[in-house]
Amino acid sequence: MPGLRSGEGTARREQMLRAALEVIVERGYADTRIADVAERTGTSPALVIYYFKTRDQLLTEAIRYSEDSWYAECLQRLEEIPSAAGRLAELVAMTCLPGTDPEPRSWWLLWLDLWALSPRNPGVSAVRQKSDERWRETIRSIVLAGQEAGEFASVDADDFAITLSALLDGLAVQIALEDPQVPAQRTYELAMRFAASQLQFGGSGGSSPEASWSRARAAGSEPGS
Repeated sequence: MPGLRSGEGTARREQMLRAALEVIVERGYADTRIADVAERTGTSPALVIYYFKTRDQLLTEAIRYSEDSWYAECLQRLEEIPSAAGRLAELVAMTCLPGTDPEPRSWWLLWLDLWALSPRNPGVSAVRQKSDERWRETIRSIVLAGQEAGEFASVDADDFAITLSALLDGLAVQIALEDPQVPAQRTYELAMRFAASQLQFGGSGGSSPEASWSRARAAGSEPGS
């Protein structure tokens, strides 16, 4: 097949991954076929199979592609925020708030499928584990930086990362399911209240914690400044 080892082949593969993401979000993994992805990219099922071998591999590769795109945007944003509290607030916002997350609700719909498959599929389980480790390490690195800068209390960074990541994952499920009692803004505030109480940062000098988080995200200032 001409072009498969060239830049054209890379572009075609990314096109298929984006198409797979769209189809899985629209229909769910169980109702997604290789033929659906081929049709959306204007190619043949045989070419999709050439790149991804199986439908499960297509899902895991689509998750990796989506995740890499999310983290690239995330790291770019975090690098622009000097305070650890501001970076943590931005990370939580990217998880919870529409218009802030570069991969909005669709990202979590993909994860619902991944979580459902993971207990019975070793390949999918391995991808899930690596993704969770990456997620926790992102949180952990912010906490350690904040502790070194004197912004955060001396808590166990590993324990905090595990707890906050699990809390955010659980809240994100409610966002994906569009639970009317768990709106996005409420999930953000709940997660930030937990983080502030554990790390002991937030409103001071008469300001509310919510106002401090907003300032930290928007201006990169330390809460309470």
